[in-house]
Amino acid sequence: MVKAVARERRRLGSPPQGGITATDPNPFGWGPFVVLFIVGMVDRIEANLMSGVLPLVQAEWGFSDTAAGSIPTAAALAAAAVALPAGYLADRYSRTKIIAIVVLCWALATLGSGLAAGFAVFYLFRVLLAAAENIDNPAVGSLLADFYPAATRMQVYGWTRMTTYLGGVGTLLGGVIGQAFGWRAAFLLMAIPGALTAILVWRLREPQRGQIDRIMAAAGPPQAPPSGADAAVPPQAPPPGAEAAASRQAPPPVGMEASRGDGAAKPPFWPQVRQVLATRTLVRVALGVMILTLGLGGVYFWLPSLMVRGFGMETGVASSISGGVTIVGVLGGTVLGSHLGKRLHGRVRGGRLLVGGAGITVGSSLLGVALLMSSPVALVILLLLAVTISATAIPTCTACIADVVGARSRGVGFAVLQFLLTVGAAFGPLIVGLTSDATGSLLVAMYALIVPMVLGGLVVLTSRGSYEREAARVLDDARGTL
Repeated sequence: MVKAVARERRRLGSPPQGGITATDPNPFGWGPFVVLFIVGMVDRIEANLMSGVLPLVQAEWGFSDTAAGSIPTAAALAAAAVALPAGYLADRYSRTKIIAIVVLCWALATLGSGLAAGFAVFYLFRVLLAAAENIDNPAVGSLLADFYPAATRMQVYGWTRMTTYLGGVGTLLGGVIGQAFGWRAAFLLMAIPGALTAILVWRLREPQRGQIDRIMAAAGPPQAPPSGADAAVPPQAPPPGAEAAASRQAPPPVGMEASRGDGAAKPPFWPQVRQVLATRTLVRVALGVMILTLGLGGVYFWLPSLMVRGFGMETGVASSISGGVTIVGVLGGTVLGSHLGKRLHGRVRGGRLLVGGAGITVGSSLLGVALLMSSPVALVILLLLAVTISATAIPTCTACIADVVGARSRGVGFAVLQFLLTVGAAFGPLIVGLTSDATGSLLVAMYALIVPMVLGGLVVLTSRGSYEREAARVLDDARGTL
């Protein structure tokens, strides 16, 4: 009965009745993670409805392929434009309320897409939807760090980031619903789960900003397993009452300070951005993951075309294989990366980044080998292995960003990451297309991205030294607020 009450208290973000301790890897329960995972899934499904119904929309309004192809590019540019301001807002106001309002805006934009009377209005709604979707990402990243300590961050960041690669569900739903009931029905129906998700997020309780960091700081840094003479010396316990002092926080005042939880003044927008960009680990990891997104986005966008041209596959078969390989590989890589990163964290210098950087480098190299295969079976097997290894960087690198950016600036930190990821996703397919037209070879064009992907993994590996220093600095700053 007591356990049931505790689970209910933690269902939507309430800490356990006895307070939060450093030994609890999941103090708020899995409820907040489930809610934010649903946000990510609804986001990606709504964004990918367009590709599923595109032939039906073109048949009604008769616009060109060039106009159709410009929609995701314009949407990505709009999303990139709002990324940094979104981080600024996430560091100053209630993140749960920001996400709830944004999700409601998604639902309204999706509804507007289904009711649009002409292509221009439809186009506008799709661009607005993409911009709104990018506003919630920094708030989600910041919230997860305040709900879950370092021991759990790889799992929650890995699975929430993984939703980006599961957008094929939206393409499938759009095609099935559009074929059965018309393309407008796909957008009208999808507005319903969007509105319900907004209500769910609104009920999610806002955690105190930086509380988890203060408790982690009170407990001290992770200890490597003792050996030799050190084995006889027990690890030093945290100062008496430190965890209780970190856990017992007076209720913050209503308004902006209630969302910040620390009452400290924040710098204006651009000084805060420059301050965050001075975090070496953040910049290097974000650049490495951006290059990975640029490469995977460009290669896998054109992969069905390569299979059709190189092996004579039907379009539906090639698309199904490409999508299936991506989904299975990302799922497997996320689980593998979380497991390896957890085992190495605190035992090997920059252990998480060792997993992520090596995953990008090895996976990208293997992808280059896969594209040379003359057998479709060998191609698919090596592609699956390459995606799985590369995807180990999703949970490890994202969790590291939460570790090296302080609680008061995590919104801007994740906004920097989201900005770079959006740029990568927008221009990867375009680079391959332009290079293919210039060289006359789609395969050569893909290698224009694979080489930078390998270098991106090496960039991530170079951040291992700065990670330890900057993560320790975040805990030192948190320790100073005890």
